[in-house]
Amino acid sequence: APLDNSSQQPNNTTSQEGDDQFWQVDVTSETVQSIVASLARPESYYRELTVETLWNGGSHSASVQFWQDHGWSHARQILPSGAVRHDLTGEDTTYYWYEGSESYRSFPANEYSADLTQHIPTYEDVLNLDPATITQTGYELRDVWPCVYLQVQVSDTVVERYWISTDTGLLVSAEREQSGQLVYRMTAYGQVQTPCPATASFALPDGQVLHAVS
Repeated sequence: APLDNSSQQPNNTTSQEGDDQFWQVDVTSETVQSIVASLARPESYYRELTVETLWNGGSHSASVQFWQDHGWSHARQILPSGAVRHDLTGEDTTYYWYEGSESYRSFPANEYSADLTQHIPTYEDVLNLDPATITQTGYELRDVWPCVYLQVQVSDTVVERYWISTDTGLLVSAEREQSGQLVYRMTAYGQVQTPCPATASFALPDGQVLHAVS
């Protein structure tokens, strides 16, 4: 059953009752895709996440703020260099610029663009996987968030893991391993604000407003 996405706190009574509906369903490689399909992201929300890239002897991380409102999204990320990049995505176009500049560029957008601007995997892709590639499943608490968990054997050397909140339908964490080495990790453990705050900006750096939160 779909969950009440108006909840902001993952540990309130309504949320817990909703989560209990999920805990009663055994999650296996055969059922996990239908469980994930029953989840839905909020249409309007704000949250923050961290994306880490790791390699032998080093790593760097980017902090991302993300606003979503009825088909429009705005990602603001602080890059390891200290530069701040903005990506504003509508139905068919993504506009991007760097903070402090009034000029911007654009490129065609599609249904995956909002996730790409956050540097997170589109978890709904797991719905199209061959169940035989799903090697681990379960329910796990990730920080404070009850999640559906699955591990995917992408290739002989690549493994991906997803933790999807049963409360919000949002990806709470993801990892990618290559040849046993962790090379990517995203975490979004903070509060999710729903709906998107009215103070959110969907404007280009020259002041042109493309969308206003209603």
